[in-house]
Amino acid sequence: MTEGAATAPIVALLDAGATHSNAEVVRARAFAEPLIGGELLDTGENALAHADGVAAILHGVGAAQELQAAAYLVYAADFLNKPEEVVAKAFGDSYASLVMHTRRLVQLQRATRDAKVQADKKSDQRAEQTERVRKMLLAFSRDLRVVLLRLASRLQSLRWYAAAKQPCPPALADESQAVFAPLANRLGIWQIKWELEDLAFRFREPEAYRALAKALLETRVEREQRVEAARAALQADLYAQGIAAEVQGRPKHLYSIHKKMQGKALSLDRVFDLRALRVIVASVADCYAVLARLHELYTPVPGEFDDYIAKPKPNGYQSLHTVVLAADGQAMEVQIRTREMHEHAEHGVAAHWAYKEAGARGYAGVSVAGELEEQVARARKAVLSQLLAWERDTAHAEGGAAGDQFSDRIYVFTPQATIVELAAGATPVDFAYAVHTDLGHRCRGARIDGQMLPLNTKLLSGQTVEIIAAKEGGPSLDWLNPELGYLQSQRSRAKVRAWFNALQQAQTIARGRELVEKLLQREGKTALKLDELAARLGFKGADALFEVVGKDEYSLRNIELLLRPPEPVADADELLAQKHTRSASSSGGRGGVLVVGIDSLLTTLSRCCRPAPPDDIQGFVTRGRGVAIHRSDCSNLAEMKRRAPERVIAVEWGGAEAAGKGAPVYPVDVLVEAGDRQGLLRDVLEVFAKEKMNVVAVNTQSMKPGAARPRAGGGDTAWMSFTLELADASRLTKVLRDLCAIPGVRSARRK
Repeated sequence: MTEGAATAPIVALLDAGATHSNAEVVRARAFAEPLIGGELLDTGENALAHADGVAAILHGVGAAQELQAAAYLVYAADFLNKPEEVVAKAFGDSYASLVMHTRRLVQLQRATRDAKVQADKKSDQRAEQTERVRKMLLAFSRDLRVVLLRLASRLQSLRWYAAAKQPCPPALADESQAVFAPLANRLGIWQIKWELEDLAFRFREPEAYRALAKALLETRVEREQRVEAARAALQADLYAQGIAAEVQGRPKHLYSIHKKMQGKALSLDRVFDLRALRVIVASVADCYAVLARLHELYTPVPGEFDDYIAKPKPNGYQSLHTVVLAADGQAMEVQIRTREMHEHAEHGVAAHWAYKEAGARGYAGVSVAGELEEQVARARKAVLSQLLAWERDTAHAEGGAAGDQFSDRIYVFTPQATIVELAAGATPVDFAYAVHTDLGHRCRGARIDGQMLPLNTKLLSGQTVEIIAAKEGGPSLDWLNPELGYLQSQRSRAKVRAWFNALQQAQTIARGRELVEKLLQREGKTALKLDELAARLGFKGADALFEVVGKDEYSLRNIELLLRPPEPVADADELLAQKHTRSASSSGGRGGVLVVGIDSLLTTLSRCCRPAPPDDIQGFVTRGRGVAIHRSDCSNLAEMKRRAPERVIAVEWGGAEAAGKGAPVYPVDVLVEAGDRQGLLRDVLEVFAKEKMNVVAVNTQSMKPGAARPRAGGGDTAWMSFTLELADASRLTKVLRDLCAIPGVRSARRK
C-alpha cells in the first residue's frame, strides 16, 4: 500500500451503515443529466462531467452512496425554481439539507474569491480573504458532509484544468493550497490532500514544478529498484529476528519534496526520504525493536530522528521517524508504527469509529444507541476538534491582520459533541443561555473539560462544557454586574434582565391583587369576579388592573366608586351660582380644605400638582366630582382657567384643624436627578429618615448618556421620584437643600 492510496473518508464516519444501493447514485445522475448535461460551470468545465468526477473521487475514498448522489443534486439545484422543495420531495429532507448548505457555501466562496481578485495585492488583504474562506468552512462543519463535497469538488476542478491544459486562476490555486489542502490534512484524507498540493504547486509555480518532475523522472526506475531491494532485505531480516512486520515502499509527492528543499535549503540529492520505507508491526515494543535493529544494520543520520510515539503530533499522529544510510551509502527514511497508529495516520479521525460495523447512521438525523452512540460522539468531537485546531493554527501562522479580524468567535462542545458558537470571552453562563434559556436560568456550576471551574471563567475554542443546573430557580443579580464578568453576550444579559423584569412584574401583580381583594372584603363584594371588575374599569384583564394598582398608578378610590354610589354632589351649575351668592363664612371641607362660601362640599386633591399646606391653592368645579384642589402655580389649572374661568373658586386650608396633633397628612412628590452610583438611593433615603418624613412610594430609573434625557458630563443618570406624606409642605425647603448636598446629586425639586 502506498501513502497516496485511497483512504477511508471522514464521511464514512458520518454516514456509517448507510444501506443505499448504487441505484441511489444512478437515480440522482438520471435526475440531474437533463438539467446540467449541456451546462458549463464558471471554470469552463461541463457541469455533468464535473459531477461525475466529484462522485468518482468520493467513491475512491469510500464515501457513502448518499454523498455520491448529492454530488449530482448540488449542481442540478442551480437550474431548479424551488430547489429545496423539489429535492426534498424527490430524494428526502436529508438530501435537501445537504444540497442547500453546499450551494450556500459555494455562493459564499465565489463571492469571497471575487473580492479577493478585486482586492489590492497587499498581504494582509490576501490573508483576510483566505481566513474568510476558512471561517466559512468551519461554520458549515456542523454537517461535515458539506466539507467533504467541497474538497472533492475543488480537487476535480484542479484535475480538469490540468487535463484540459487550461490556466488555473491564481486565486483558486492559492485557495486550494492555503485552505483546502490543510483542511484535508487535518481530517486525515491524505489522498485528496496530496493531490491538491501537487496540482496547486503545478499551477502556482509551473517552472519549479516542471524542473522537479523532470529531475525525478530521470532517476525514477533506478530509485524504484533500490526501494524494492531495500524493502525486501529489511522484511527478510526482521522475519529472521522473529519480528512480524509488514514493510512497504513509500513514494514522495512533488510538493512535499519541493517544500522540504525550500524549507531546509537542500538540493534534490540531499532529500533523504526520496527513498522511504514504512514498517507496520503489532505493538509499541515491536516499534522500538525494529528501530534498534535498523540502527544495527544501517548507520543513522544524526539529527534525523523523531519519536512521535512518546510525543504525538497535535492531531494524534504517532510513529517513529528515522533516516539511515543504506548499503549503497544513500539516505533512506523509515517510518515505524503499529497497525492502530497506521489506521489513524491513513484514515485520520475516522479511525476512532469502527464505521464498517455500525448498523445505524449517527449523523443525518437518525439516532444510535449505547456504546455506538458514544463512539459517534467521540468521533464527531475528534473531527470538530481537528477543524478548530486547524482554524487556530492557520490564523496564528498568517499573523496579525487575519487573526485579529476574526478573533471574535470561539467554538466549544456540549458533552454530546455538539458544537456551539459563542463570542470571544464567553463564559459558561453564556454557553448555558446559548443552549437554552431555561438552562441558563437554572445554571449553578460548570465542568470545563471535566474540571469544575467558576462560572465567570472565560472559555476557549475546543473545550467541552457541561452545565450543572438546579431543578428550578432563576439567575443571580450578580450576573448583571459587569465587574464580576459572568456574562459577555448582550443576548444573555437581555435574558437575565427579562427574567428579573418578569419577577418584578409578578410581585407587583401579587401586591395589587392583595390590595384589591382586601378592598372587596371590606365592601362585602368577594363574590364579584375579578376579570369582570377589571373589564368594568376599562382593563383587558385582572392582571392589568392588579399591575397598575400594585405600582400605585391607579387609586382604589375608583374601585370604591364603582362598587357603591358616591355621596350626592351639588350640580356644577348650582355650585357656580352659590359661588356668587354665599358669604365668605365657611366650614371645614373634606381633606382639611375650607371651600369659601360653600358648606359640606366634596373636594379632591389634584394628583398633577399634589397641593399641601401652606401652598397657595385654588379650586376648580368639575362635573360630577366636586371641586378639584390645585396649587395656584399648577400648569394644568392655568390651562383650565383659560378654557373655563367661571369654574374657578376661592379655597383655603382649614387652619385650626391642621394645627392639631391629629392633623391630616398630604402626599407630596419630590424629583431627584443624580449621577448613578452605588449607594445613591440609600443616601437619599437617609435624608428623609433624618427629617422623619414617611416615604410611601419610590420610582427610580437609570439612563445611559444620550438617552431620553441626555445630560452633559457622561455617565449614567439616575432619575428618582419619591412620594412623601407631609402635614406641612414648608418642611421641604430644608430637605431639598440637604438632598442637593449629597455627592452626585445634580438637582432636587418638588414636582
